[in-house]
Parts: sequence; structure tokens; C-alpha cells
Amino acid sequence: MKILVTGGAGFVGSAVCRYLIGETDHSVVNLDKLTYAATLTSLAPIESDPRYRFVTGDILDRKLVLDLLRTEKIDVIMHLAAESHVDRSIDGPGDFIQTNIVGTYELLEAARAYWGELPAARKDVFRFHHISTDEVYGDLPLEGGFFTEDTPYAPSSPYSASKASSDHLAMAWRHTYELPVVLSNCSNNYGPFHFPEKLIPLMILNGLEGKKLPVYGKGENVRDWLYVGDHAHALVLVATRGEPGRSYNIGGGNERSNLSVVQTICDTLDRLAPSKSGKRRDLIEFVADRPGHDLRYAIDATRIETELGWRARETFDTGLEKTVQWYLNNESWWRPIREKRYAGQRLGFAGGGRLS
Repeated sequence: MKILVTGGAGFVGSAVCRYLIGETDHSVVNLDKLTYAATLTSLAPIESDPRYRFVTGDILDRKLVLDLLRTEKIDVIMHLAAESHVDRSIDGPGDFIQTNIVGTYELLEAARAYWGELPAARKDVFRFHHISTDEVYGDLPLEGGFFTEDTPYAPSSPYSASKASSDHLAMAWRHTYELPVVLSNCSNNYGPFHFPEKLIPLMILNGLEGKKLPVYGKGENVRDWLYVGDHAHALVLVATRGEPGRSYNIGGGNERSNLSVVQTICDTLDRLAPSKSGKRRDLIEFVADRPGHDLRYAIDATRIETELGWRARETFDTGLEKTVQWYLNNESWWRPIREKRYAGQRLGFAGGGRLS
């Protein structure tokens, strides 16, 4: 099939593109606006493959998208383009409203027009896969409970509210116009090529450079961590085999407090790249919590496991080991990004590490 990936130069989007080219026979058209978190170097392993094409463009440009759908004869849209950093959404929510809500609307309308033109056989194959986050559900108590596909939405940040809105739009286009939409909501991703403002890469790189490791509040906030390669595999299954009108929660089953995550990174760095300055745990400092910081996220992934046969292959320990080693081996990728100055810097703060 021919698959359009929006936001394919971001962290998860680039992992999806690499997975599609490396692990399947599908062809990929990658549409990305190339905002601050996009890195074309993340796509270097596939950029010369004849089944891959990159297009610079904005999902807000409905005509561009519709022309691309028609020209490339797209079978599946995997919609990952989004503003995704919670701290940035607190500082400037406008971009999140525009990209995540209005952008999704424009993309849905382009997809609806294109789908309406398809012959019956291709209509049956076509899918619009909207990729979202578990943050739309709000948070959970520390003592138990899990998000399921039936959990009511209760977003608490401008970012999660914008993603909740786009989820509702996608499903409304399914119910009103019968557009074959599938939806997925994932837990926190981590892994190679992760943009350095997010929790895990930030702590790895700060630890390597002997800088402070700031953790929000007491570091007790809990997240379910999902290795990005496992997520890419799950997303392709949902996009190609998911049932229209159905949503799928994707989680790694690896709950850790933020403090535990940072401590594990410190210990892994001490083992793989010992420092003459002492133990990395000594660099940890607690800073004022961010507004509206959700306490705990945890995913029940039973549906995707039973219906689509997906399982996370990486535990947190194996995935983190691979991730730390990747950053140690790939300074040429992260150093230019690390040194680049960009608007709304919060590189000194760590909280959630979301999709990018």
C-alpha cells in the first residue's frame, strides 16, 4: 500500500517511516512542515529508498494535501503531525490549537473529499489513522487503575485538551460521514532520535555533560513507558488491520516514577560511561512542579494485544539500555540540536516526555 505519514520527521513519525520501509513492503510519503522538533537526519537511513518520498508541507493546507493524496494514490493516512510538548503548550497554547485541532480538521476534510472519489474497492481499503496520547484521559491515582478505550476524556493541559479535541473530530467524521477512521492512544514514548527537550534524552545528555538533572516536584509522577520501535510496530498494525470506528490503547506495561526513571538513567550512564566527577545521582535536583501536572498514566493494552496480536518486545530496562547506548554512539545527531537555540526553551525542566 501507499501510506501518507504526516509529521514523519518527528520522533515517533520518523520511527514509523523507518519501520515501514525497513520491515514492510509498503511505500511511504512523508509530509512534514519541519518545525523546531523535526529532524531530517532521523530519516537518513531511508532517504534514498525508492519506496520513500519526503514532501515539505503543512496539514493546514487542504489543497496541498488533497493534491498529494490524488497524485500519490494514497491508501492509508497515518496522522502524527502535532505540537506535543506539555510545557510549550502552557507557555503558548495557540500553536497547539491551530495545529492539533484546526490542522486535523483540514486533514480530515481533504481525506473525506479524496475518499469520496475512490472506486468501491479502494474505498474499502482506505484508512485514516489518527494517532493520539493517553493524556486525553487525565490522570489516575497512584494506588491503581488503568486507562481503557472506554475511559472518559478529562484532559488537564492545553496540549492534552487539543489532542482530545482532535480525537473527537476524527471520530465524528467517522460517525457522520462514515470516513474509515481508526484511533490510537499511546503512553510515553522513548528511544533513539528522541528530541532533547524530552525527559529521557534530556537526562541522558545532561548526565553526560555533568549538568544538573532537574525533576519536577518530588519526582513521584508515574508514567507507562513505551519503546518507540514497539510503538511503530503497533501503529502499523492499527493503520492496516484496525477496525474503522475503533480505538486502540498502546502501552508498554512499564510504569515508573519520574524519579525512578532519572535514577535508572544515572546508574546506566555510570556503568556505560563512568564520570571522574562522581555518581550521576548526585546531579539530581528537585524543582517547582509545573501547573496541572497529572499524577499517573497507565495503559490497559488488552484490546490491541487480543485483536491485533501486538506485544511490546522491550522492557523498560532493555529499551533504556538501547536508548542510552544510542545517544553515546550518536553525538553527531544530538549535538547540533542540543546546541541550537530555539524559542520557549525549557531544556532545564523534566516532566513527561511526550510524542513529538
